[in-house]
Amino acid sequence: MGYDAGKKVKGRKVHALVDTEGLPLRVVVHSAGIQDRDGAALVLDKIRQQFSWLELVWADGGYNAHQVQAAARAAPLRVEIVKRCDDMKGFVVLPRRWVVERTFSWVGRNRRLNKDYENLADTLLALITLACIQLAVRRLARA
Repeated sequence: MGYDAGKKVKGRKVHALVDTEGLPLRVVVHSAGIQDRDGAALVLDKIRQQFSWLELVWADGGYNAHQVQAAARAAPLRVEIVKRCDDMKGFVVLPRRWVVERTFSWVGRNRRLNKDYENLADTLLALITLACIQLAVRRLARA
């Protein structure tokens, strides 16, 4: 457990790297006290070994830091930051950002994942993995 001073919440953060269909390639759960830019290095670590075809990663503005660029160079990956315009007011759907948000929404449909009930980060990661397997199996059944 940690405290995120920006969002003023305690708990955990979940970083997900998803494909264009919204299925997760890698998910990392850690304390909320770790900044997003530092969590990106955890997500991008060893990702090129598992997914050699991966070339481009779209990321939120919170990942616009030299730590993320250094982790991407080590992978090697190209990271494009999806920026929000200064004149936008309220909620606006940003291109490519909605893909990962949709995945979090799908995972959040599960009762134990709609809030942070778990004591251990590993348990939360296991439940997220099970929810993603459920999503993939349902898609296969429809196809």
